[in-house]
Amino acid sequence: MGSHETERSVDLPHLSLNTAPPPETSLQQSPEELKEEQRKIRRLQLMMDMVMSVIGQDGSLTVDEAAEMVADSRRAALAMFPDKELVYNIIYKPRLQRLMRERYRIQ
Repeated sequence: MGSHETERSVDLPHLSLNTAPPPETSLQQSPEELKEEQRKIRRLQLMMDMVMSVIGQDGSLTVDEAAEMVADSRRAALAMFPDKELVYNIIYKPRLQRLMRERYRIQ
């Protein structure tokens, strides 16, 4: 099991929500809105890093507790970015699934 930092550099990049909006959406965002979106993205990245660290390092965490943390993190991510479920499923879901398989030897 490697470091999550190493995995991040090898895996897909962190969530980037500014790469796909239509051009007219980008032009309508004010500097304050862009700053707020970047703040939310950073908050999401930190949350997901913390969830993955706890699951990977807490020896007393049961598989049910870890699964609940994963479900809670998904709900929180979609609450912050309701229209970005596909992005979550592409970037974070595979990482969390792999971590759960490795940590709990799930097939």
